[in-house]
Amino acid sequence: MRSFARAFARNRGAVVGLAVLVLVALVAALAPVLFPFSPWDMQGAPFAPPGDEGFLLGSDSLGRDVAADIAYGASVSLLIGAVSTAAALLLGVVLGAVAGYASGLVDDIIMRVTEFFQTVPSFILAVVLVAIFTPSLSSIVAAIALVSWPPVTRVVRAEFLTLRTREFVQAAEVLGRSRTAIIFREILPNALSPIIVLASLMVASAILLESALSFLGLGDPNLMSWGFMIGAGRSVIRLAWWMSVFPGLAIFLTVLALNLVGEGLNDALNPRLARRR
Repeated sequence: MRSFARAFARNRGAVVGLAVLVLVALVAALAPVLFPFSPWDMQGAPFAPPGDEGFLLGSDSLGRDVAADIAYGASVSLLIGAVSTAAALLLGVVLGAVAGYASGLVDDIIMRVTEFFQTVPSFILAVVLVAIFTPSLSSIVAAIALVSWPPVTRVVRAEFLTLRTREFVQAAEVLGRSRTAIIFREILPNALSPIIVLASLMVASAILLESALSFLGLGDPNLMSWGFMIGAGRSVIRLAWWMSVFPGLAIFLTVLALNLVGEGLNDALNPRLARRR
């Protein structure tokens, strides 16, 4: 664990990214304390610039506090990113593990289904799914998870194809252990490194995808999100630039931080790669 922490800390970008993520998480957790009112409530005059009338980041077209909207929107983005990634990982890991270990006809069927999902642009498929099931938190999470699992399946399958011929797997088979035990107790723990790195990048992609859906008006109408804020401010960008710029910066910094953390995890979990840099 100490060696992992030291390897991660050597990547300064990863440390900065982790600090930004911690800050975003703190803002999301403390939003009800920092702004003890609903983000939908009118708090003053509309289109107040940053610093005017007590608005740190200005107000929107309805007099709502942009800073409060960003703080409450952080929890929405992080929640959707984390839950949809967890669902995609669960589906992708199971399918990839079964395909990589079983091989043969089972492998062919799973990979053909995976290829089918990859032939359809993920954003278009997500838009169609959310539109069919009506925009809500659950439908957005489900749509993002359904378009995100194919890369996980491919990565896990590749790792299983490499590991299933190792001595420890053959020893477990000789001892008569069940296939489920071999897959999830013997092989999967040794294939976690690329999965962890991929998961950090998937959270960033999920946040971007949710923001794009909300920008198009397909977000949950009961939740304030960064994408919704940008979409609401696009028509008045010249009059109130802060309505779109500040939530856009929040998305940019969060996604950048997640990518930096993913790079740091890759270096820490793959020391050979870190030495080459």
